[in-house]
Amino acid sequence: MTAPNLAALQTVARRVRGQVLDMSHKAGTAHLASSLSCVDILVACYWTALRIDPKKPDDRDRDRLVFSKGHAAMALYATLAERGFFAPALLDQYCVDGGRLAEQPSPGCAPGVEVATGSLGHGLSWAVGLSLAARLRRSDSRVIAIVSDGECQEGSTWEAALMAPAHKLSAITVVVDYNKWQATGRSNQIMALEPLARKWESFGWNAREVDGHDLGALASALAERADPEGRPRAIVAHTIKGKGVSFMEDDNNWHYRSPNAQELSAARRELGLP
Repeated sequence: MTAPNLAALQTVARRVRGQVLDMSHKAGTAHLASSLSCVDILVACYWTALRIDPKKPDDRDRDRLVFSKGHAAMALYATLAERGFFAPALLDQYCVDGGRLAEQPSPGCAPGVEVATGSLGHGLSWAVGLSLAARLRRSDSRVIAIVSDGECQEGSTWEAALMAPAHKLSAITVVVDYNKWQATGRSNQIMALEPLARKWESFGWNAREVDGHDLGALASALAERADPEGRPRAIVAHTIKGKGVSFMEDDNNWHYRSPNAQELSAARRELGLP
């Protein structure tokens, strides 16, 4: 694989964050900080790991990304627009009455959106099903599931985590957006997640931890596909909720708040955007 142009990817990530901020401001919706924490993961997936053609979003043998943390749909929509799946003008329909882009994604709402998500804990099960279907078609397509740390408390997540190694679904990679927060508090204070990577390992996954905002580290981890034992891969990506805007970082108030005009302007300045 050709080494990614990290400077170019960082520029892309800044633009995506800018779009997310704009969408949250215009729509007045929640989950801004959750969206900002996973932007680098999405950029690494769509620009370095997934075998996709935005002009052929329904290609039968495409790689697939299951965005399980559907409450952060702003990040997914902005990434897909930046990657060329649809015109950025469609982002203006986010959370607009009669618009195509709902607060939680549904299949068919826009090119590149694979499945309905937002009921946390179901995304990895979708990924298992898609990977099994690809095997039956004798396709080598890959499935990447992006999950939140909060849904690593869901029983359905761990049921899917047991099934994938049992069937040697080595084409699956799960990336945990481990920003350490959920709606009402610190993830580890609500449920004992740690040691999270070792939990995935104990379920039969080839697991590793990375800095979830280091695009080079993410690209390197995502590039590792072949496992000699046929194990699926788990990447625990340590992230910061609200990443990219100093006054939003690690502040769980931005789980619910949207920026006013002054806050939007200040945030865009921090990102180096007009």
